[in-house]
Amino acid sequence: MAKKRHARHRPAKTRGFTLLEVMIALAIFATLAGAVMVASQYALRQNARLQEQVQCAWVADNQLSELRLQAASPGRQQLLRHFDRRDWVVEQTITPAADPRMLQVEISVSRSDGEQPVYHTTGWVPAQHE
Repeated sequence: MAKKRHARHRPAKTRGFTLLEVMIALAIFATLAGAVMVASQYALRQNARLQEQVQCAWVADNQLSELRLQAASPGRQQLLRHFDRRDWVVEQTITPAADPRMLQVEISVSRSDGEQPVYHTTGWVPAQHE
């Protein structure tokens, strides 16, 4: 007697995902992956910008320290400084302060290839006659 072959039916719990479910999951994953990529690129740009600002602050602080160690006189200067394998343009303006014993120093630092200042600070140094 010939046995009938019965088609095996899987219970509903063991069925795989439908094509629509897989496509929706892929769309969600692609959207999330794109958002993560955009966020990581933004973080990298911010990190580079912050690193540049810290370097400029360091250059400006070094320039202010040099002025404190030497006799400073009122005037405006543009200097080229090399720091951390890069060239920086330092613009300093020295003016008399309200206190006659002090001079006000405004320092702007920019990249040598850029015109926009990256960092700007104001400090004070002793006047020459002190």
